[in-house]
Amino acid sequence: MHPAPGTNIIDRIEETLIAAILGIMTLVTFANVVARYVFNANILWALEFTVFLFGWMVLLGASYAVKKGAHLGVDAILDVVAAPMRRRLGLLSVLVCLAFACLLLKGAWDYWANFANLPQTEGRWFPLGFEDTFRGKAWYEVNDIPNPPFLKFLETAMNDGDAYEKLPRFIPYAVLPFSMALLLFRFAQAGLALWRGQIDRMVASHEVEDDIAEVREQRGEI
Repeated sequence: MHPAPGTNIIDRIEETLIAAILGIMTLVTFANVVARYVFNANILWALEFTVFLFGWMVLLGASYAVKKGAHLGVDAILDVVAAPMRRRLGLLSVLVCLAFACLLLKGAWDYWANFANLPQTEGRWFPLGFEDTFRGKAWYEVNDIPNPPFLKFLETAMNDGDAYEKLPRFIPYAVLPFSMALLLFRFAQAGLALWRGQIDRMVASHEVEDDIAEVREQRGEI
């Protein structure tokens, strides 16, 4: 899929975040192993930290896989229909994916918003506005990760001046609306590419088939 103009910055941010998260997870896990087996100690917050990072990587990776066409798809029907029908079916699948991504974005915002002292949306399926009254939950903390000193300003901004002993929960949970918005953007980008004729179908990875064919070729079976 060819990226639309103006998306290079988003692409770089996405790729850099995923690479940084994977690197940090590796370093923290390695440091905890060394602490356990060499110093007979333990980094208490390491497990929760890596779990959050893994969640970030998976959620951001979902939109990145749309961009790269790496999601698995069933294209048996697309391969036997004419190009105009293939395009129409592709656009139909984009509409379904866009609707699904909108629902995910609404649910993600509604789950995260009160943790950030923000209103949830009203409406069961689609947002019909924002709630007028709500109970802010920015005082919720994670279980083990200590709040770093450079985030002390959040105590005044989000917690009425009360100290955070642990990291505020709205920070790791922020990936939910962010990643779902990015997923919606990637599906819209795919739909635009389909409309322009740059691609003829939604994502449908053949990575496994390609790997099997490569192994068979190496063995001389092809």
